[in-house]
Amino acid sequence: MLSDTAPVRTYRYYDFVMAAFVCVLICSNFIGAAKQAVIDLPIVGPTPFGAGILFFPISYFFGDILTEVYGYARDRRVVWAGFFAIAFASFMAWVVVHLPAGPSDYMKTYQPALETVFGNAWRIAAASMIAFWCGSFANSYVLARLKLLTGGRHLWTRTIGSTVVGEAVDSSLFYAIAFYGLWETADIVKVALVQYVLKTAWEVLSTPLTYRLVGFLKRAENEDWYDRGTNFNPFRLQA
Repeated sequence: MLSDTAPVRTYRYYDFVMAAFVCVLICSNFIGAAKQAVIDLPIVGPTPFGAGILFFPISYFFGDILTEVYGYARDRRVVWAGFFAIAFASFMAWVVVHLPAGPSDYMKTYQPALETVFGNAWRIAAASMIAFWCGSFANSYVLARLKLLTGGRHLWTRTIGSTVVGEAVDSSLFYAIAFYGLWETADIVKVALVQYVLKTAWEVLSTPLTYRLVGFLKRAENEDWYDRGTNFNPFRLQA
C-alpha cells in the first residue's frame, strides 16, 4: 500500500553545515565575547573591539548559505538549534562555576579565574541568545526576500544586504544587554560600531568563498530553494 505522504527530502551536507554553525556560535560567544581587545588602526588609532568578532561572523556566513541553498525554514531549524545550544552551554557554565571548589592550591587560583571568565556567563548568554535570535532571523528573512526580488540573480546583493540588517540588529542588542553598566557607555557604543563595520566588511571579503560554497552545495544537493509561500513565523520548527 502506497503512502499518501510525500517522502521527506534528505540532504548530504545539511547536517554538517548545521553542526559547524552551532560549533562556531558557541565558541565565539563563550571564548571571545567577553574579551575587549584593541587594535591600532591607521588614522583612527587604538580601537577597541570584542575578540569574538574574529570568528562570530562565520555563523552569519553559514546562515547565508543555509537560507540560499536550503531555504528559510531549514535555516530556522538551525537557528533554534544554536539558540538551545547556547542555553545549555550557559546552564553548564553556571553549574560549573557554582560547584564547591576543591581545597588544593591549584583550585584556589583556578576558581577565581573561572568565575572571572564565566561568572558573568548568564548575562552574556542572555545577550547572545536575544541578539543572535533576532539578528539571525532578520538576516535569513532579508536574504530570502531579496532572492525572490532578484529572481536568484546577484547573490552578493542578498548576502551583503542581509548581513547589513542582521548584524545591525545583533551588534546593537548584544553589547547593550551584555555590558551596559560593566563597560563605559562610550566604549559600548564604540565597540558595537566597530563590530558592526568589521562584521559587514568580513562578509564582503568572504563573498568569493560564499559563491564557491553555495555553487558546490547547489550542485551536490540538487537544490536551490526559493521561499515562495513560505511561512516566515520564526516560532515554527517545521521545515
